[in-house]
Amino acid sequence: MQAFDADVIVVGGGPTGLMLAGELRLANVRTIVLDRLAEPMKQSRALGFSARAIEEFDQRGLLPRFGELHTIPMGHFGGLPIDFRVVEGGSYGARGKPQSLTEGVLAGWAAEHGAEVYREHEVTGLTQDEDGVTLDVTTPQGPRQLRARYVAGCDGGRSSVRKLAGVDFPGTDPTIELWFADVAGCELRPRFSGERVPGGMVMVLPMGPHMNRVVVYERDGVRKGEGAPEFAEVAAAWNRLTGEDISAGKPLWTSFTTDASRQAAEYRKDRVFLAGDAAHIHLPVGAQGMSAGIGDAMNLGWKLAATLHGHAPDGLLDTYHAERHPVGARILANTLAQRVLYLSGDELDPLREVMTELLAHEEAQKLLVGMVTGLDIRYPAGDGDHPLLGRRLPDTELTGDLPAGTSTAFQLLHEGRGVLLDLRGDETVRAAAAPWQDRIGIVTGKAAAGALADVEAALVRPDGYVAWIGSGGSGTAGLGEALGRWFGVPAKSGRG
Repeated sequence: MQAFDADVIVVGGGPTGLMLAGELRLANVRTIVLDRLAEPMKQSRALGFSARAIEEFDQRGLLPRFGELHTIPMGHFGGLPIDFRVVEGGSYGARGKPQSLTEGVLAGWAAEHGAEVYREHEVTGLTQDEDGVTLDVTTPQGPRQLRARYVAGCDGGRSSVRKLAGVDFPGTDPTIELWFADVAGCELRPRFSGERVPGGMVMVLPMGPHMNRVVVYERDGVRKGEGAPEFAEVAAAWNRLTGEDISAGKPLWTSFTTDASRQAAEYRKDRVFLAGDAAHIHLPVGAQGMSAGIGDAMNLGWKLAATLHGHAPDGLLDTYHAERHPVGARILANTLAQRVLYLSGDELDPLREVMTELLAHEEAQKLLVGMVTGLDIRYPAGDGDHPLLGRRLPDTELTGDLPAGTSTAFQLLHEGRGVLLDLRGDETVRAAAAPWQDRIGIVTGKAAAGALADVEAALVRPDGYVAWIGSGGSGTAGLGEALGRWFGVPAKSGRG
């Protein structure tokens, strides 16, 4: 049997694949990344990332690498304006951070931890057995085989890994096209959330001095089906919808997208996993696509690492599909709903009027903001009704006997390990968690304010979700069960 070239081979060197590679290397898992491109893409479909992705990057100490961060407080749902600040930490996302920058940050982080990226490597075959996965790969030096214990397909909507693994990709075919152009030399007023106009929708996103991205949807326009439109076609459609002439501008890039919505039937097929666009595609609204891929990687990485290190509880890898598939399904549903609201004609005005009335209520706004940002994701976390249980850990200022250089809850997650946070100085809580201290940190601190102010202790998974809460004098009730559920038995079992 061929020797293993890596513990995990990640196929696809975009944001999702690079995030996963960094997560795995942070946990000392041998990882290589295969990418079919000779060099990173210079153009960027995504120009930012969601509020939840901001938090996830912060939980790994990556946020400063993006430079000064500006968030967008106001956003929309299907073209209907919403103030995203109705939820704590809410925003429409980070502004002016192109995908090329995100890829560069994640590539540097993964490389620092020892991940290798093999470029011009395209997967053409995949075979699984009881011990691992063998990939047939075309390379600049000719065909070769690579073998790993697990493979993660992060190779986009047309994923070779998904097809070769035999995973269905059900959903809806495209019915519309949106055209993009990055153009210099045209002075255009910003239209950040897009603007419905007779015959379609137009959007202007400033990208720098005298440079804009224009997005145009012409309801009665001709679908090209394959390939990017010529700039002259984009300019002509823009003129028909707005009366503005951008034809004299300098085109830097053109592209298109559709409303095709599909989701992998299985995020796990034995030793093969799917993440990012390989697992779900949809109309790009609200920076949800790339951000969902980052969330997939955060969820999967630590579970693969625990399995490879031999201390994962039974069924841990199956929780990846169980937790992330519903998240992807919800994104597909809300983007299709937004497409109807956003891009349909006047016949949808009655629905828009009803939605506008609903959005006058703060609770309705909170529901939609949580949905499109990912801030309201809640994973199953056993018994208990505390509002934080199963949800993301809020970033909170901490004081007390903290590890050197840390003063916030997110900083405790920089190493990619779980954390038992004792907020009342309870020796019995720390003692209960001590048998697992080879795989979690045990920290004593205090939270003077915020969502953790009434919490006595919290068990936090490596991906930043709360797995157990101690409050109201509950002591250690349920803590051992939660530790076992997510971190295995408190002794290495020797499984590989």
